Amino acid sequence: MTSKKSQPRGLGRGLSALMADVTTENPERPADAPRRPDLMVPVEKVRPNPNQPRRDFDGALLEDLARSISEKGILQPLIVRPAPDRDGEYEIVAGERRWRAAQMAKLHQIPVLVRDFNDTEVLEVAIIENIQRADLNPVEEAFGYQQLMQKFGHTQERLADALGKSRSHIANSVRLLSLPDEVLTFLREGKLSSGHARALITLDDPAAIARQVIQKSLSVRETEKLAKAGIGNIFSDTGRSAKPRKEILKDADTRALEDDLSASLTMKVEIEHVPGQENGRITIHYASLDQLDRLIGMLSI
Repeated sequence: MTSKKSQPRGLGRGLSALMADVTTENPERPADAPRRPDLMVPVEKVRPNPNQPRRDFDGALLEDLARSISEKGILQPLIVRPAPDRDGEYEIVAGERRWRAAQMAKLHQIPVLVRDFNDTEVLEVAIIENIQRADLNPVEEAFGYQQLMQKFGHTQERLADALGKSRSHIANSVRLLSLPDEVLTFLREGKLSSGHARALITLDDPAAIARQVIQKSLSVRETEKLAKAGIGNIFSDTGRSAKPRKEILKDADTRALEDDLSASLTMKVEIEHVPGQENGRITIHYASLDQLDRLIGMLSI
């Protein structure tokens, strides 16, 4: 007989438990719903999760949160689990920003909800919490989806249902990771939007187009036109225009399959298939030798 603790917790169930605790300040629950009582714990008895995927915390936003906590207190309890190696102490599952801000606000005790998560569940919930952040940049969001799919085997459909996102949003987000590091840096820094980056995915040299987009402050629509025409053409300094490249028409199913494969591999994938024929060609584009090594490893299994 399998124990309750050893049974795997699905994403939907784990996310539902998390969201019920942290998405509203005063969650309404039926009187008979099972729930551990809130605890007030000394702030020094709580420590961050050493495997927390989020490493950067904006100082200005922390100061704003600390001021709010000083005036109103912590409205949403932190989600914690008993520290695996120290009795009487707790490890943060969700809410490290509140813990840091509470210390800045000089709070002595903080409210917590205790949950019995194992190491795998802690990482999963931490990734999910990060995806819910409003200040997440497109690259961080894409890495979050990728981790949930690669580490925990979740499909795009399951993620879409559990996180309240569309399947196409998740697929398009993960496809961004197939772009070169230079373009991903532009995304992180806010120099390019997700719309700009999506227009660059199918190009042979997206970094060169990205630099031109930033230099000329082009809109997403202008970037799409530039991507179709090629670098240095329709928006060149000389104003010369070149014949746009011939676009291969593909049906919706083929494009959807390209998106799925690109999201799974985090590399650009192109499928050339003529309707009515049995043969075709799949092209996988890698942006670095590390991606090539990873692809070879996957194909060698």
